[in-house]
Amino acid sequence: MSPSASEATAPGAPRLLPGPGKPAGSGPFSLLMRLTGDPAQQAIFDEDSTIESWLSAERALAAAQAEHGVISPDTADAIAGAAQLHNIDRDALWATAGNVGYPVLGLVRQIAAALPAGPSGRVHYGATTQDIMDTGLALQMQASLAGLQRQVQQLGDALVEQATRHRDTVMAARTHAQQAVPTTFGATLAVTLAQVARQRERLREATDRVAVVSLFGAGGTAAALGPHVVRIRRSMARRLGLRSTDVPWHVTRDGPAEFGWLCATLAGTCARAARNIVDLSRTEVGEVFEPYSSHRGASSTMPQKVNPISSEGIIGAAGAAGALTSALVRMYEAGHERAAGEWQTEWQVLPQLAVLAGTALGETITIVQGLRVDEQRMSANLTLDHGAVLAEAHLFALAPTLGRELAHDVVYEAATRARSSGRSLTSSIESVLDERRLAHSGTSGAVTVQGGLGQAGAIVEAAVDAWTSGLAG
Repeated sequence: MSPSASEATAPGAPRLLPGPGKPAGSGPFSLLMRLTGDPAQQAIFDEDSTIESWLSAERALAAAQAEHGVISPDTADAIAGAAQLHNIDRDALWATAGNVGYPVLGLVRQIAAALPAGPSGRVHYGATTQDIMDTGLALQMQASLAGLQRQVQQLGDALVEQATRHRDTVMAARTHAQQAVPTTFGATLAVTLAQVARQRERLREATDRVAVVSLFGAGGTAAALGPHVVRIRRSMARRLGLRSTDVPWHVTRDGPAEFGWLCATLAGTCARAARNIVDLSRTEVGEVFEPYSSHRGASSTMPQKVNPISSEGIIGAAGAAGALTSALVRMYEAGHERAAGEWQTEWQVLPQLAVLAGTALGETITIVQGLRVDEQRMSANLTLDHGAVLAEAHLFALAPTLGRELAHDVVYEAATRARSSGRSLTSSIESVLDERRLAHSGTSGAVTVQGGLGQAGAIVEAAVDAWTSGLAG
């Protein structure tokens, strides 16, 4: 008998079979997360923390209902004692959830089973599954945003230190990947700092919109929750540290989608910085490098290599986050008073986006804190193109007497000559001016790298001042 396709492997090849004892929900192995995954965000969205967020919602609901006379204080205390993580049988919970499609029915029954007969009928009283899961999600998003804010603050502080240190470190600004005009490394970092400051402000604003309690019952009308539901909801929110609302958000997913999008843009902010590190650390450029330690970024076959591994991880995380953002729009499609599949989309993508954002921020902090800057190479690279990095400065030195367009033509021709002849841009400009019999007194002496820096120093100061004062960049 011929072997099956799964059995027809090359001699010595491993058979990729399911490992023993692996739970169905453990997910595929992610090398990116194994190497760089942010532990804080992973902990917020792991299995135990997710179940605990639902238990917290059930405990707060019972306490709020007791406060307003729906159940007795003793019953609420008993529910709080039973709704504890150590009372939850994970295997039984997920078996029930797989059959029902949602975990809260099984969760409630396990809580009730830990209670005597009377209080057991008061668990989850009047609430619906999504009330508990959305309130739990709100707690997780709140914790996630707080963690991301701490990382953003740490990143901004590191950028302030480096931008200040390199306020006057002259380098070539690059447009379209080519040298453009002189700038300073501090000014380039200041641009990133300002973007991080805006992200800090977005994080602050988003928390109020996503950390919202949910308690509106089966169809969003709170019909089964009784006449005191508004006060109960507010009490529940207060106990959990969430904001209350008088309008249900079961099917309006702009809050969770904003959270996901913000996570993706944080990763994107980090990827821009990482891309610059990759480019500036190229052998041919050699201006800025990641932190160094023995064998960090080493190659298995090329002993000389020091690869920008943190930057690569950041770019990978941002790429994955960008791919996930297409699902955020689909979340908005939830219809009527309960989603039919759209909700499940966010179960998958929101935790991943949070972890990817935390991962990108953590690696970026590592890079910025340990940046290695070769100031001499920056200075030397300014001379690579025969002084053409000062072409704009020459243009505007000539423009007052020649006019902008004629000055542009002169400098353009001179730059072409400089590259073909190997002469400096300054001497080539003088030759073009002489040939055209155009006045040029003082032109060469007036143009210097320092004179071409414009507002670079002021840009650093403005970005640092905005950050330290708590303003958006």
